[in-house]
Amino acid sequence: AVRALHADGIAVTLLSGDSHPRVARLAERLGLLHAIDSATPEDKLDAMRHAQSCGDIVAMVGDGVNDAPVLAQADVSFAMPQGAQIARTTADAVLLSGRLGDVVSSIHLARRTVRVMRQNLAWAALYNAACVPLAIAGYLPPWAAGLGMAASSLAVVLNALRLSR
Repeated sequence: AVRALHADGIAVTLLSGDSHPRVARLAERLGLLHAIDSATPEDKLDAMRHAQSCGDIVAMVGDGVNDAPVLAQADVSFAMPQGAQIARTTADAVLLSGRLGDVVSSIHLARRTVRVMRQNLAWAALYNAACVPLAIAGYLPPWAAGLGMAASSLAVVLNALRLSR
């Protein structure tokens, strides 16, 4: 998951309440450039707020009671299914599989969804910009405008269905 996030240009930071030796070993093993050890919930919140103040969009994955404040502050947050109830309640999503790779899949799906939404908005704007003035001017009969609107809606729905693949 960390390699995939790095490949997507996403920086990963480990925020942990664990001791320095343990966090340093894990960060090295994962190839992380940034790790904060012995972090209190306030330290984690401060790190998140600093990143957000720099304009970063921050995602957080957590599982403990001490992660609840930072999960709530994150732009998007994920909790592990075996985590504390407060973490699962505070997070935006729960990774039911317990696999961090699902965070990467979620990011990819979100990006594809935004792309499809933009396509659909562009199509709808183009259709309305072209056909509504023609209908108002009387160059497009009402039945044709209605048929065109239905066809436009169908195109938007079919385009959105591509996301299910």
